[in-house]
Amino acid sequence: MNKKEISEIRRLFTTERCPVTRICGCYVDGEKNKKAKIKEAFPALPEEEMFKYFEIFKKTLSGSIGKTLMNLEFPMEQEKEGGAQEFLLRLKNSRLTDQELIDEFFDKVIEYFPYPENYYIVLIHSAYDIPRRAKDGLELFDASEDVYEFLLCSICPVKLTKPGLCYDETANTITERTRDWFVEVPVTGFLFPAFTDRNSDIHSALFFSKNPNEPKEVFAEQLLGCTLPLLASTQRETFNTLVADTFQDECTFETVKNIHEALNGLLEERKDDPEPPVLDALDVKKLLYESGATDETLENFDANFEETAGDSRAELFVSNITSTRRFEIKTSDIVITAKPESADLIETRIIDGRPYFLIPADGSVELNGIPVRAVPESEEMLPQTEEPASAPAQTADAG
Repeated sequence: MNKKEISEIRRLFTTERCPVTRICGCYVDGEKNKKAKIKEAFPALPEEEMFKYFEIFKKTLSGSIGKTLMNLEFPMEQEKEGGAQEFLLRLKNSRLTDQELIDEFFDKVIEYFPYPENYYIVLIHSAYDIPRRAKDGLELFDASEDVYEFLLCSICPVKLTKPGLCYDETANTITERTRDWFVEVPVTGFLFPAFTDRNSDIHSALFFSKNPNEPKEVFAEQLLGCTLPLLASTQRETFNTLVADTFQDECTFETVKNIHEALNGLLEERKDDPEPPVLDALDVKKLLYESGATDETLENFDANFEETAGDSRAELFVSNITSTRRFEIKTSDIVITAKPESADLIETRIIDGRPYFLIPADGSVELNGIPVRAVPESEEMLPQTEEPASAPAQTADAG
């Protein structure tokens, strides 16, 4: 699924367009005991309650592809009888009317979800009449030809509210607030089947993890039978390792800066595309070659990529391996952070045999929020000496 398809499903969760037919829920305590279950026709819920659920559903489809949202494809064996996809397909086709299937689903979640505290499993069935789109992009709601039936599962922690004081309107006084159990935003969930090319794709699912660096791999692999792609943080580490191993001693400040400028340029160029830009092994190899790597240094690149990424077919999302917000230089003692567009202001020099990073300080300067002069006024009046000649750019610990 791309971001436009995800947005189209998220927009359904309003009282005017709501496609949800039935909702099932199971409240589980920290000992994995089922404390309460619900199964209701969603349109029969009070409107205020609907709004609360809409927020949960939207959160389960929030974030960016490649970080919090991951497209998963079912292996062939999972589509056979007894497989994860085959079970979910039966569950969807039952429209959540088969209590035995619902209980089996809850049991699977409880078995595989590694969470030591209370949580609430929410499972809905929806039927969306897919409107056709005119050439100008407008939706033709009276020209629907297909119905997209889907399940959306959201798993939400349930926490005891904090102690405190509140105003008791009945007694007209300030009193201790009653603590209760509050359903928080979901930490994980999935959409099945996927909504690919604006239609049902029973061979795929969309997986959600609130924390992209804690995506509940065991949960996804056991419940959905799918292997998750590389974590966002692992993709960055993989790319950094490939760059460092390829250039080795020639991995200069200018080289790395140019690589990230190229990546940020790609993000800017593709910012309106529904599909986020990704790099496979060949793309990374080409990028490094264009950044100065030689045929000799790239000789073992393919083997290094497979070893570092764990799979020769792995893909790296560009948004995971670069930052459009900051450019960071770190030595053993000092960290320098700049906006990417200001990176060219940072220079490298060899002064008295030691490498330095030089930063212009001719504008306003603050130290811990206090405006300061970069140098005392008396030094500003001294005659200017000739700057040492610029040396080839290189990275080194600040002197």
